Amino acid sequence: MPKTISVTGNLAAAYAAKTANPAVIAAYPITPQTEIVEKMADFVESGELKAEYVRVESEHSAMAACIGASALGLRTFTATSSHGLALMHEMLHWAGRARLPVVMPVVNRALGPPWNIWVDHTDSMATRDTGWIQFYAANNQEVYDTVLELFRLCEDPEVVLPGMVCLDAFILSHTSTAIVVYDHDEISGFLPAYQPGHWKLDPDDPMANGNIAGPEYYYELSYAIHEGFEAARKLIPIIEQDFYKRFGRRHGGFINAYRCNDAEVILLAMGTMGEEAQLAVEHLRDQGVAAGSARLRVFRPFPVKEVQALAAKAKAFVVVDRSLSYGHAGAAATEIRSALYRGTHHIPVLGFVAGLGGRDVRYTDMITMIQAGFKAADKGEAGADQFYGLKR
Repeated sequence: MPKTISVTGNLAAAYAAKTANPAVIAAYPITPQTEIVEKMADFVESGELKAEYVRVESEHSAMAACIGASALGLRTFTATSSHGLALMHEMLHWAGRARLPVVMPVVNRALGPPWNIWVDHTDSMATRDTGWIQFYAANNQEVYDTVLELFRLCEDPEVVLPGMVCLDAFILSHTSTAIVVYDHDEISGFLPAYQPGHWKLDPDDPMANGNIAGPEYYYELSYAIHEGFEAARKLIPIIEQDFYKRFGRRHGGFINAYRCNDAEVILLAMGTMGEEAQLAVEHLRDQGVAAGSARLRVFRPFPVKEVQALAAKAKAFVVVDRSLSYGHAGAAATEIRSALYRGTHHIPVLGFVAGLGGRDVRYTDMITMIQAGFKAADKGEAGADQFYGLKR
């Protein structure tokens, strides 16, 4: 029977991984992720989970171990954060290009120097072109549910790609809330045993993988990865609907829209900021202001059509990024503008960079941003992106 427990976001990720019953776990500690792999060690040591727990010497080695295990046709799990994710970067490309469905929670944390252990999305945004599906969670139950959904999605024979679920450092990773968890048998209908797709290493059927591919083949192999993302685009709503039918919860598919049907200005954000935005919307609605919010839950594959559909109803977007592409703008704002450029609704998109290094972004701040969005709607143009709360 399902049970309710009070756990941190880190432990929510660990309990989900235990439910999925991976065969191999690669572990290396890093603040603020360490609790995930520590709990996985507890599960293995106590016998609650029968898995190979591999203690490695670095995050690069952790991903290399996952690649080897997944290539053998085994369900594989690890977790990391910030500089650990950066150290993995070479192997992230390898996992993506080799079409290996590794699942990995990433606890979003700022990069140094200077050293900072608080939330910042720059670490995962720096990996968005490595061939990994990316989800961003806003609460601990969503962390748990999304890990299970990712195993199902990544292992689908039409997809066969690695995936990460990103959760905000400390705001989620170290904050306890009540979540519903399951035993493996209770989710086996939703997440069956892993059947390797495309290829696996087998001594009885030897093959070569990862050899040289010249210009006559490399392009097509890259396009095949793109096709995997397009298959994921189609499957994400189907998998979430199946999860809802079985367990009674859903988290919005690609975009968790809140009071957007009649909104004139919509604020878009990711992670916990996307949930905080709902408080701003409620406050403005009480004053008769037609505001809405939309949390980007999936960043890869990017929800182009869903963004375009929102724009058809609104007069302006406000996009809040907890990351910065230096010399340009926030990643989400850039991608949203690109999506609208390809559509028919070219509304102003006012970008804000905010909350870098864990600085608080409160609903009152978002009220100010939305009010600026109404001014942009009146002018019909957004102007330059803004650095909200910057000390000068």
